[in-house]
Amino acid sequence: MKKNFFAAIILAGMMSAAGTTALLAMPACGPLPAAMAAVLQDEKTVVSPDGKTFLKVGLKGDGQPYYKVGYYAEDKDGKKEVMMVEDSPLGLVTNYGDFSRGLTWVKDQAGERDIRYDLERSKASRVDKKATTFTVRLANAKKQEMEVEFVVEDHNVAFRYHLLKPGETGSVRVMSEATGFQFPGKTTTFLTPQSDAMIGWKRTKPSYEEVYKADAAMSERSQYGHGYTFPCLFHVGEDGWVLVGETGVDSRYCASRLGDAQDGLYKLEFPMPEENNGNGTVEPAFALPGYTPWRTLTVAKDLAPIVETTITWDVVEPRFTTQNKYKYGRGTWSWIVWQDGSINYDDQVRFIDLAAAMGFEYTLVDNWWDTNIGHERMEELIRYARSKGVELFLWYSSSGYWNDIQQGPINIMCDPITRKKEMRWLKEQGVKGVKVDFFGGDKQETMRLYEAILSDADDFGLMVIFHGCTMPRGWERMYPNYVGSEAVLASENMVFNQSFCDNEAFNACLHPFIRNSLGCMEYGGTFLNKRLNKGNDGGTTRVTTDIFQLAAAVVYQNPIQNFAITPNNLTDVPAFELDFLKAVPTTWDEVRFIDGYPGRYVVLARRHGQDWYVAAMNAGKETLKLTVELPMLAGSEVDYYHDGKDGKTPTMEDAKVGKNGKFKLTLPTNGAAVLKGQAVNQ
Repeated sequence: MKKNFFAAIILAGMMSAAGTTALLAMPACGPLPAAMAAVLQDEKTVVSPDGKTFLKVGLKGDGQPYYKVGYYAEDKDGKKEVMMVEDSPLGLVTNYGDFSRGLTWVKDQAGERDIRYDLERSKASRVDKKATTFTVRLANAKKQEMEVEFVVEDHNVAFRYHLLKPGETGSVRVMSEATGFQFPGKTTTFLTPQSDAMIGWKRTKPSYEEVYKADAAMSERSQYGHGYTFPCLFHVGEDGWVLVGETGVDSRYCASRLGDAQDGLYKLEFPMPEENNGNGTVEPAFALPGYTPWRTLTVAKDLAPIVETTITWDVVEPRFTTQNKYKYGRGTWSWIVWQDGSINYDDQVRFIDLAAAMGFEYTLVDNWWDTNIGHERMEELIRYARSKGVELFLWYSSSGYWNDIQQGPINIMCDPITRKKEMRWLKEQGVKGVKVDFFGGDKQETMRLYEAILSDADDFGLMVIFHGCTMPRGWERMYPNYVGSEAVLASENMVFNQSFCDNEAFNACLHPFIRNSLGCMEYGGTFLNKRLNKGNDGGTTRVTTDIFQLAAAVVYQNPIQNFAITPNNLTDVPAFELDFLKAVPTTWDEVRFIDGYPGRYVVLARRHGQDWYVAAMNAGKETLKLTVELPMLAGSEVDYYHDGKDGKTPTMEDAKVGKNGKFKLTLPTNGAAVLKGQAVNQ
């Protein structure tokens, strides 16, 4: 422990009633003297264990709480503050009291926290770090009290509100939050909009499947006028990057988003009333005393802390434990290329056989199986799959009363009685998981449904994948049987429209920095068909290389990976591509950012046991030549997968990383490279 750990918490003086009166009486003819400003703001500074990331918290003259976040940088004049998030409002308004203004500072407490946990389903299987903690208690005019809890890690800040129990009041309805994020004027954004409610396929949106804009101005309005879904990435010019997210959302709160910016300020917003066909309240409610979810910020000069952050899991705790042992792995999935027509007994046998030939653990049977195969014949299919060493996931709609979905099975997962009956049958047959689709909202009512499905599924030993859904918010650590969410403009769109194929590389080079940084992402990628239809002879055309598709298996992180390969790939692609997919892990012990820029290119390294996989992708319009530094593979022999001298011929050869850890890559547009090897000294 550093000697100055607690000394890093710098206190700037308390506001007195007399001082406040005097300040408010001063003529508004210029800025306040520095000393008086400090008294007015009651500002306190909290510093991360490494002494580089700082948080400032205070009260403004009207009693409104605020915070600021930045880092310390060294220049010719010594250490200086680099402010990444400027004065940003804190607080909330409840049905029994206002905690957004007119507050007084009651007390504060600083401390430290050891953060240690294992989490096989995340991008880092073991986390062991320290954090600074800071809690401030505030009171409103009614003497009702609220606490704001902060956790400050190296490069990360998380905060949440703690509402105490005022007298006999045992519950609260949160009407709104004042929470905001104020960015400097030079900031550009990497954001995806929140859609209108009750639009899209069978009125199932919002489903976190909108298009990102890269390096957009903060003044640019969101596409639908409803702001942006989490996570949100901000580029503060030459000063660096901020990734904003939310974690710890469960049945006791709604999920939130950021509204459009007003002079650089993004305010937190609750769901729209129209979501889920108007069912459920917009405002969350919970028992007192109680907590809101955590809001998180990852702040850094460069992109490595953005890609490598674990903050979304660091501050949450498991909601329940399990006696089940879940197995993660790869799966085949007929629907993504062969579509609805493939959901029949014979085609599913072909994909089960494909999974067996590849050594994959699973096959996912998608929508309409209840009609096209039926429960009785499905029992036969399950037995066949298990005889081949393959287990099944089965698809279900989440819906009953909030959208127009007809694909079955429907009206099961939304009802606790029918859900448990169905899950009991699934367990009896040996099914290992369910994919539940089409949620369409972020209200607390919908968060309760997510949690109820997960809780019931664990009772029956079932893993759960969500599609057409909200972004996961710490769920890998909170729910032991949670194994993935779509919540992204995923691979199915490539089958539907050529423009999504044309933009595949752009999106792939965004996700490690944004969506996949704060939660696992069930993308369903790795196509080896050139044409995305059953015969590999029609439909949309994939423009990325085969090596790009292999790289996607490394870049996209999800503990269950349902790949888009098809039975014909067993004979129509090079054997080394199949061998790669037979061996590639779906769980990782470590991730390291090597190089890249969101939407342009990415070089990412992941470790599984002793094996390192380094994947590089290029979304640029020209061939990209890089010399990358790979200290973990310095001097190592590696398998080198690349696009050949012509930039389009998949090639695998032996190579060696220099003793200095340097390796030269040539990445054609829409192309990629992958290195696989072990550290010499491991």
